[in-house]
Amino acid sequence: MAEEAATAEGATPLLPGLPDEIVIWEVLVRLPPKALLRCRAVCRAWRRATSTRDVLVAHHARQPVLPLLCVYNYNFVGDIIESMDIIPFDRRAGAAADDQLRPVARLGQPPFRAIASCDGLLILSSMDDCRFVLCNPATRQYARLPMPLGVVPLGMYSHSPTGEYRLLLYKFSLGPASDAQWGCYVSVLGSDQPPRYIGCPDARELVFVSSILLRGGLHWHREQHETIVVFDTTTELFRHMRAPIVSRCTNLFEMDGMLGVSSFNYTAATIDICMMQDYEGEVWSNKYHIELPVAELTMQFGRFNKHGFGVVAPSDGHLLMLLKFSDWLLQVDMDGKLVASFHRKDLAYTRFWLKQTLVSHTFFPSLERYVVNAPPFI
Repeated sequence: MAEEAATAEGATPLLPGLPDEIVIWEVLVRLPPKALLRCRAVCRAWRRATSTRDVLVAHHARQPVLPLLCVYNYNFVGDIIESMDIIPFDRRAGAAADDQLRPVARLGQPPFRAIASCDGLLILSSMDDCRFVLCNPATRQYARLPMPLGVVPLGMYSHSPTGEYRLLLYKFSLGPASDAQWGCYVSVLGSDQPPRYIGCPDARELVFVSSILLRGGLHWHREQHETIVVFDTTTELFRHMRAPIVSRCTNLFEMDGMLGVSSFNYTAATIDICMMQDYEGEVWSNKYHIELPVAELTMQFGRFNKHGFGVVAPSDGHLLMLLKFSDWLLQVDMDGKLVASFHRKDLAYTRFWLKQTLVSHTFFPSLERYVVNAPPFI
């Protein structure tokens, strides 16, 4: 349908000598988002060809999934955050050096913190007034999420049976006078229906743990209980999985469709990585034991940031660690050897990933204070 529409725009092909089907479905859908947006300025035919939903969905499917970093930019005095850069960290082979830490968007005040990511959409928490917002860095769309007092997002997901984007929420008890049920709720983005209560009051501790979306489920690692909590985004039910026995300070990640857990031992300066070899059977295997040369790296790059240990970052089929030393971001391989270093002041890494999208969502305009290509985008 979309292919027929694209080729029926007129007798003149998009590129002389090539069928439009090749230009659109083999070339344009592989471009970075900003490059595809620039193509719309060529002419009306190019704008139509690069704006259909089918093309944008195919384009999103071909975008890389990259570790999400952010940089907080302070005023000249250095004590007030003026803006935040959203950076998908691109260390794939062939990526230009200038593009590896290039921001895709900049948000002005108030200062934000990423708390969820799904299909190129980010949920951010305002550190000034504790409100939650939704943004698409690629399309520069921004809106406030209608969160009542005492409600926080646990995650965001696409509900496969309906195609709706939904939020998993947790409502805290506001005291004995509150008549609201505390526990988990499901909210449909863009719907005028109130959030639906699904129970699970003991999910409160998940508020303080980052989730990862894998195999149609949101996953959290509960370190103290040595279990992984899974929220099935189709049935919208919770279940538990066996977790590997590891040290504290853990981080869930995905590698080639497999679930992994990395664990940092501060005292020994070692990182252990376990991979789930059989998801249904919940079988884990110890994959790597990495000894970090912390003393050597500290002498070269400054103080080691122990409050956020390295995020395992798949890169061209290999695992790499991202570590923060003072104003440096370091890449370390599975042998503990330094691969690359990047100097960037006030850079912070999150435990989320960004797969950019230009797909338009109808729920955005229905949200509070919706804007596109306007403040707080700079």
